[in-house]
Amino acid sequence: MYSEKVMDHFANPRNVGELEGANAIGQVGNPKCGDIMKIYMRIEDDVIQDVSFKTFGCGAAIATSSISTEMVKGKTIQEALAVSNKAVTEALDGLPQEKVHCSVLAEAGIRSAIADYYERQGIDPTPIVGCGYDCESCHGH
Repeated sequence: MYSEKVMDHFANPRNVGELEGANAIGQVGNPKCGDIMKIYMRIEDDVIQDVSFKTFGCGAAIATSSISTEMVKGKTIQEALAVSNKAVTEALDGLPQEKVHCSVLAEAGIRSAIADYYERQGIDPTPIVGCGYDCESCHGH
């Protein structure tokens, strides 16, 4: 059912916990299944120097959170914004169809943190990031 990579990232998640000195924090959730992801980033000169996460959810949610942090660490903001849920799924060698929403959560978490980074600088993130994934305020998802 799950690939070896999914099982590895679930059993041995990378970059777990709060990140001291984070200057970008995003939180997203999926009301249908109850998964919640909080992602922390330390961004310097438009490069994600460090990243971590805390996820409440199923094994697939933890695995997608874990691998997504590996995918953006050391990348520029623009490179991180290019990480799609499809790329997350492919990096894990696939997910069962009923768990693909977990990869969407990871993509949304990355975008949410980057939006927070721009907001902290007084910059409207919408033209850069698109939807900020703050669904409680926009109800667009």
